[in-house]
Amino acid sequence: MQNKCILFIYAKLFYILPSLLIKFSATIVEKIANYIDGQLLEPTAGLYFENISPITGKAFSLIPDSDEKDVELAYKAAEKAFHSWSNTPATTRSKIMVKIADLIAENLNALAKAESLDNGKPLALSTSVDIPRAESNIRFFATSILHWSSEAHIMENNAINYTNRKPIGVVGCISPWNLPLYLFTWKIAPAMAAGNTVVAKPSEITPYTAFLFSKICIEAGLPAGVLNIVHGFGNKAGNAIVSHKKIKAISFTGGTSTGAHIASIAAPMFKKLSLELGGKNPNIIFADADFDKMLATTLRSSFSNQGQICLCGSRILVEESIYEKFKSAFVEKVSKMTVGDPMYPDTKTGAVVSEAHMNKILSYIELAKKEGGKIICGGERKVLSGELEGGFYIQPTIIEGLPQACRTNQEEIFGPVVTISSFKTEEEAITMANDTQYGLAATVWTSNLSKAHRCAAALDTGIVWINTWLLRDLRTPFGGTKNSGVGREGGFEALRFFTEAQNVCIEL
Repeated sequence: MQNKCILFIYAKLFYILPSLLIKFSATIVEKIANYIDGQLLEPTAGLYFENISPITGKAFSLIPDSDEKDVELAYKAAEKAFHSWSNTPATTRSKIMVKIADLIAENLNALAKAESLDNGKPLALSTSVDIPRAESNIRFFATSILHWSSEAHIMENNAINYTNRKPIGVVGCISPWNLPLYLFTWKIAPAMAAGNTVVAKPSEITPYTAFLFSKICIEAGLPAGVLNIVHGFGNKAGNAIVSHKKIKAISFTGGTSTGAHIASIAAPMFKKLSLELGGKNPNIIFADADFDKMLATTLRSSFSNQGQICLCGSRILVEESIYEKFKSAFVEKVSKMTVGDPMYPDTKTGAVVSEAHMNKILSYIELAKKEGGKIICGGERKVLSGELEGGFYIQPTIIEGLPQACRTNQEEIFGPVVTISSFKTEEEAITMANDTQYGLAATVWTSNLSKAHRCAAALDTGIVWINTWLLRDLRTPFGGTKNSGVGREGGFEALRFFTEAQNVCIEL
């Protein structure tokens, strides 16, 4: 009883004193709040739904069930703030955003624990990747606006053209559940840095760190209305953002079917659209690869974040001459991967994000069996003991023997499941790699530089890694081809998206 009282007091303090309790470890919070016009607010309808931790399968907080009224409040706050923020000197905008980045760094441990509690990913991953990358996103765009140059074109007939870049206005940013704060900041940072004001919706499955981020923004002194965070379901709050007549641009990361739905609403309204969608990424392994480095990296590229990264290599294509060697070594390594409590520092494989997603992944494993696939490692739900018994855990799974055109090899599973196949020639490898509706990323393993360049040029993907994986430079463009999306994020590409180009021509 005494422990329950203490937790209740902590919950109350967390809601009332945001700048205080963020310093503590994340355990229980009574209610998540929307962040509108610089304030933490309840949803206008007073409705909430449960936030389930995938670690235990139990609710640990309540999420606002926001609707179009909350989005309208957020829009009005953003509209009111736009004139002042867009005319604030870049140096001032930069200083405020750098302060936000500093506070993320100061609260690394609390944010990492919150991320793992909400998402199920290993605490080691949240601490070393997700939260540091969120900090880097804010800091990168905070400083990049200080170095953004204009374009000038001198004409032979005694005239000069130069390009102004103007912020768009109020923009909408909708982020996914797999890398919650990481991808939330990836969207809002360039939008704010360029002088826009934002109405943002984090995933309703993993809203916790976006809520904590609201408190960081308040502490950092971000002017009211510059960023507004509305929590809730996609078909209510998200749809209200996308269909709002005065929100001028939408940046979305998520599933391809949802992206198509968003495009069907936003495109006829002539909104600017950036859609980062699904992937079914090939990992091409040639016989001349550095085997040990390739094997270690392939473990990461297959199963990091339980395979819930759009860049994971879920189709492993291996040159025939080393196929059996690779399969034997890969199965041995994967079979030793321990699925466990994400909060333990040594855990490398945690829970998948939700019960519904777990069931989806398991259904694909059953589908693979019906399609002729052989499960050579994993393939089942992992049930842990004690308080974790109700959590959503799946064994890392390897499947072989599937035809290229089957659904398991064509559809995005987004979990700890990979297929392995062999190829005989470089041309066959490229054909197999390109044979999906997606074109986000690919990895190529070879010691032959000419072969590496040939493959990179032939692959129909937005990103190609050669002898590495997930090595990211924030200055580079990010995005895919085909059904993997529209547009590019990252670097100055993101700043260009969140601005309108104006050409000014002067006859001298």
